[in-house]
Amino acid sequence: MTEPNRAQAETREAHRVTLIGAVIDTLLGIAKVIVGYLVGSAALVADGIHSFSDLATDTFVLVAMHYGRQAPDRNHPYGHGRIETLATLLLGSVLIFVAGGIAWASLMRLMEGRDIMPPGMWAIGLAVIGIIGKEWIFRYTLRVAKRLDSRLLAANAWHSRSDALSTLVVLIGLVGAQFGAGWLDALAAVTVGVLIGKIGGSLIWEAIRELVDTALPENEQKQMRHLAKQVHGVRDVHQLRTRTLGGQVLLDLHIVVAPRVTVSEAHEIGNQVCRELSQAFPSLSDVTFHIDPQDDSDLDDPTQLPSQPLRSEVVAALDEAWHGIEAWQHRVALDLHYLDNQIDVSLYTPVLDNPKKLDDQASQLRKAGEALPWLGRLRVWQGPGKA
Repeated sequence: MTEPNRAQAETREAHRVTLIGAVIDTLLGIAKVIVGYLVGSAALVADGIHSFSDLATDTFVLVAMHYGRQAPDRNHPYGHGRIETLATLLLGSVLIFVAGGIAWASLMRLMEGRDIMPPGMWAIGLAVIGIIGKEWIFRYTLRVAKRLDSRLLAANAWHSRSDALSTLVVLIGLVGAQFGAGWLDALAAVTVGVLIGKIGGSLIWEAIRELVDTALPENEQKQMRHLAKQVHGVRDVHQLRTRTLGGQVLLDLHIVVAPRVTVSEAHEIGNQVCRELSQAFPSLSDVTFHIDPQDDSDLDDPTQLPSQPLRSEVVAALDEAWHGIEAWQHRVALDLHYLDNQIDVSLYTPVLDNPKKLDDQASQLRKAGEALPWLGRLRVWQGPGKA
């Protein structure tokens, strides 16, 4: 199966499990609110509202997966993952508002000491059905989430588990009210309100952490750094930075390689680091690496280093200093290495019959280049013809 087809199949499966959960949440929510109102159980009504909060989460998951998984475009080069983050922030705020209303009304009812009639076996039986239904949704959704490696689905599964636990609290309150301890019903309603508020607070906290680009836990960063340093050709890794975007992880890092490797080799070393990290961390969606020829981790801002002349300026300066030297006039190639705030020069000349002549030429070049403040190490090589 090709990658696009696999992605479409996974999205359909995620939609299917979410829709099944939404249908069950709707039926349970309606039944709990109606039965709770008829028997006078504030706890059961509150639990019904909690079921509707799961329905809102199911809707959010469907919308977020549809829009949040769209490919990056010109206006959103990093994708649309923030849609999921903003929706989470909104959902968490709504849940806290609902939780506050439920807890306050139930607390007033508890303090006023109102008599609560026995709810009856219908209400108790509905609570039992609710626990069984929500636990089944939890297990089904979590199984799919693990297969698809979807943190969003996993979060929705645990939200269903929280509904099952709150219904268990309601069941205790209903049983207590049935046997004359009516205050347990109001206390259960307050407890459900607190549980809903906790879920809302957790959603808001996670969304805020993502919006302010909070890094991954330190142990995960250490694992990434260790794995990158194991790649052949990597001397060190520094300035490793992570952040999350819609459940995906973005990473950028500096990779220190040998100072005189070619650009293409250094780039391939970086590519291999990306492959190793992506294989070990499936949630890693974007890796940006910077190749360093030497360790500059002690610099707060490398851009503040004194600027050095680029190739065109270097060639012009060397041409002025070495214009009368044969090795420079007949050069085959010129390599520049910017190291330790200087420029090391490797000059390639045609093959000479007399090795001593090469030494003489190198001495002339070094002497003529003493006036160039940026000139570092000079090496002269013989090459077999022009490049």
